[in-house]
Amino acid sequence: MAFTLDIGAAAPGFKLKATDGKVYELTDFDKHSFLVIFFTCNHCPYVLGSDEYTRKIADRFADKDVKFVGINSNSPNTYPEDSYEHMVKRMEEYNFPWVYLYDETQETAVDYGALRTPHFFVFDEDRKLVYTGRSVDNPKNTALAKTNELEEALMELVDGKDISRPVTNPIGCNVKWDGKEAHWMPPEACDLV
Repeated sequence: MAFTLDIGAAAPGFKLKATDGKVYELTDFDKHSFLVIFFTCNHCPYVLGSDEYTRKIADRFADKDVKFVGINSNSPNTYPEDSYEHMVKRMEEYNFPWVYLYDETQETAVDYGALRTPHFFVFDEDRKLVYTGRSVDNPKNTALAKTNELEEALMELVDGKDISRPVTNPIGCNVKWDGKEAHWMPPEACDLV
């Protein structure tokens, strides 16, 4: 079995605390037609370089009933900046248009097979995975990006089309696993394509 969810797989459930203090489950987003779950954090330069681009995409597709949900699975023991308290401060400062969840146990990162920050997972009306990978080919500096796979996938999804490129390699920092050195990745984790 691959580390990362395969196309067509059902979205794994979760029960995670958000920066607003509430606990959210996957079913709390049932009212939305489409769901983008992405693994992110507070410190990664690839996240910092692309958050405003992600905001534009989330805002653009909000009226198409696409909901974005960010999840931070990084261990604060590896990067203290990725603590829940820093998540709250970051949301207060930037007011991103997504729910920002804290995966303290890292179980959700394992369930989804999150490889990097950011790593995007797009689910259809049946909560089946239709796209996984990156948003753009240069998340550290989106002004230099030549491809925008996430936006293309969402355009096809809301138009009722098949996703022409359902899998890309996420570009970013690896997830910071608790008790492991900063650049460690699970041995079964590998490039998606």
